[in-house]
Amino acid sequence: MLRLSELRLPLGHAPEALAPAIHARLGLEPADLLGFVIARRANDARRKSAIMMVYTLDLTLRDEDAVLARFPGDPNLKRRPDTDYRFVTRAEPSEDRRPVVVGAGPCGLFAGLILARMGFRPIILDRGKAVRERTKDTWGLWRRRELTPESNVQFGEGGAGTFSDGKLWSQVKDPRHLGRKVLEEFVAAGAPPEILTEAHPHIGTFRLVTMVESMRRTIEELGGEYRWQTRVDDVELERAPDGSRRLAALRLSTGETLAADTVVLAVGHSARDTFAMLHERGVHVEAKPFSIGVRIEHPQSWIDRARFGACAKHPDLGAAAYTLSHHCRDGRTVYSFCMCPGGRVVAATSEEGRVVTNGMSQYSRAEFNANSGLVVGIDPDRDYPGHPLASIALQRELESLAFKAGGSDYSAPAQTVGDLLARRPSTALGSVVPSYKPGVTPTDLSTCLPAFVLEAFREALPVFGRQIENYDHPDAVMTGVETRTSSPIRIRRGSDFQSVNVSGLFPAGEGAGYAGGILSAAIDGIKVAEAVALKMQADRPRQMSAAE
Repeated sequence: MLRLSELRLPLGHAPEALAPAIHARLGLEPADLLGFVIARRANDARRKSAIMMVYTLDLTLRDEDAVLARFPGDPNLKRRPDTDYRFVTRAEPSEDRRPVVVGAGPCGLFAGLILARMGFRPIILDRGKAVRERTKDTWGLWRRRELTPESNVQFGEGGAGTFSDGKLWSQVKDPRHLGRKVLEEFVAAGAPPEILTEAHPHIGTFRLVTMVESMRRTIEELGGEYRWQTRVDDVELERAPDGSRRLAALRLSTGETLAADTVVLAVGHSARDTFAMLHERGVHVEAKPFSIGVRIEHPQSWIDRARFGACAKHPDLGAAAYTLSHHCRDGRTVYSFCMCPGGRVVAATSEEGRVVTNGMSQYSRAEFNANSGLVVGIDPDRDYPGHPLASIALQRELESLAFKAGGSDYSAPAQTVGDLLARRPSTALGSVVPSYKPGVTPTDLSTCLPAFVLEAFREALPVFGRQIENYDHPDAVMTGVETRTSSPIRIRRGSDFQSVNVSGLFPAGEGAGYAGGILSAAIDGIKVAEAVALKMQADRPRQMSAAE
């Protein structure tokens, strides 16, 4: 089978136009093409008057070698890559050791799934609740201003990605095509099959809920075990014969001490108490860059027109997205983050007395507004030096200020772009109706964000307005604060995926500083699960010798 890429057809073309286009591109007779499947579909909207659909296709030809020989060196015609996933090992039937996975977000979910499929019967701990109960608690904050600190947007089955746009693409290099494995597992769990072919697939919150439940059932059927409302409060370490430290047990919030020498730590970017505990126990934790800012909202129709012109609302295009970045004169970078077409801004705090924003959308992306994080990159050496956990103190300070600025009732502070650019507080909002629940308070964002962030916005917004019409419209709304763009720390690990100074502890996913979204976290979960399985396999001879 061959893979043909960059085959372009006009927007709105008939489905039957693909085969003739393949014939023309490769100089084939109709009988030479035995069949084809779409591997990827994207759009090129750089020319709004001539938007093109761009295909990657896997072809079955009568004589593949002859066709390849006619196009030597063509980068858009190659052998189809092998995207099949192969397990690195299998548990022995007598295997009685059970790895522990801490966290049931995308990383923990896939670590648990892969371990279960290899026969290792993982125990999965999560401080939050199963996804249906968690959803009720999350709505409690959005509708009634009632926060459940252990069950919310950040904590519980599915992780923070459950209440998001459900984006399933990533910038990570993926030579083993693990991203394909993630998408295939999602489809098996009920995701729409088109996520396997769309260039920028997404699922949306409601579909993610049912998929997560389906994957949990699979893990349990394979011998895995879930324990909800079970937080890891401490770790017990011991000295190995060579003098190094290794994991021995986990102390749980239930009062139990769970013997565990192989643990995947996939706690997510908001497990601040866990980070502090690990640092206190001497696990290597270091500060890393992250970003802070706001959620900015525009009517989706403005973004559609700016991106697609007269073709806006074409069914093959859907709701328009954007990606923006600007390097400021002071060396800072302002960029869009986690853009949610046709979505809403949501309350995402996990701590009482603090306000945090996030964005989410459903599969249809049919709500009135578009929103995106508009954030400024910050750096440990420049902005929070001196301690690995200083970044967490910064996050908490800004979130507390936002709570106060919003009225101390989980309303969020908001300011129009026009007022921010004019350096005046907002006392009312204009034509753009903010979507944040439980509500917003017009104010001055300088009360809860550093001056350098606001100055970066003032420099970048007019630039973005020249790239996307109306982006800097005076009525666009900025809602604060966005502080949890990524983990502010990294738990350093070695090439074997174990902590550099505590063996048996496998830091994983976004919370450990090794991922940045659903897909990359899931991929990291697969890699760590493989490392865990190989370690357990390698440990068997040592255990047998000890028994002898």
